[in-house]
Amino acid sequence: MQPVIKVSHLSKQFKDFKAVSDLSFTVNQGDVYGFLGQNGAGKSTTIRMLMTLIEPTSGDIELFGMPLKTHRNEILHQVGAVIEKPDVYKYLSAYENIKLFAKLSGVKVTDKLIMDQLEMVGLATRAKDTVKTFSQGMKQRLGIGIALIHNPQLIVLDEPTNGLDPQGIADIRNLILRLSRDMKKTVVVSSHLLNEIEQVATRVLIIDKGKKLIEGNANELFDPAQTIVEIVTTNNAFASQQLTQSSWQQYVQASRNSNIFLKLNRQAIPQLHKDLVNLNIEVISLQPRHSLEDYFLQITSTNQHVQAYTN
Repeated sequence: MQPVIKVSHLSKQFKDFKAVSDLSFTVNQGDVYGFLGQNGAGKSTTIRMLMTLIEPTSGDIELFGMPLKTHRNEILHQVGAVIEKPDVYKYLSAYENIKLFAKLSGVKVTDKLIMDQLEMVGLATRAKDTVKTFSQGMKQRLGIGIALIHNPQLIVLDEPTNGLDPQGIADIRNLILRLSRDMKKTVVVSSHLLNEIEQVATRVLIIDKGKKLIEGNANELFDPAQTIVEIVTTNNAFASQQLTQSSWQQYVQASRNSNIFLKLNRQAIPQLHKDLVNLNIEVISLQPRHSLEDYFLQITSTNQHVQAYTN
């Protein structure tokens, strides 16, 4: 299966600040791809490069098997995106907004198509109401309806639940699931909320300070039968080398400073103890973390936004 998005060694430098560093990942057709990281991790910068809003410093981006540099217009006709808050006209109605944006996009629409779009995002009963009377969640759903007016194959949503109340978050979550399951769209959704990504994503990428920490299938990452084990050693470089050359290589998730993280069944921990001794790894501590949430908070570089992750 040809990837919908293929990013290779992508970097973005703003003067002395490196927002994205050597980032590579793949989004396959049909994925709900969760792009997870704390605020400032580089998610929005990466998405803006995907949407050609800013240019990469280095690296390559392909969408639908075509280089973004040379096939920009052809690619973007197949993409719908809401970057941060949707840019809608608050003194126009929902119906008028969709009709206007369709015209600007060169899409010919009928009254039925507009109403179908509004029905899809749960706004058909408010079609004639001005957007200034809408909640932030309703504006988000209208923005998604506008992004879908040209029937794109790929939908990109940057922090779509930011600032929403619990009902608004649930509405966006259900809409993402409908786009994937019913409409067979490929969806990329960025968030700093672990719980939200867990409920919608089929695959997940976690980044911190612009660098990839882990990428994998959501079912495996969120499997409650698996335990995150944090190992602290006296020599992390030696320990990492020994583990990657052993049968434990497949379980290693990340290595940071003096900490190594493995994901494995809890029943395997006693054998891990024995093998660490046999590999001459000097262990200061070995601690089960029990959940991806614990792991996520440990491997990101600071824990100052703990509340944001767990809301």
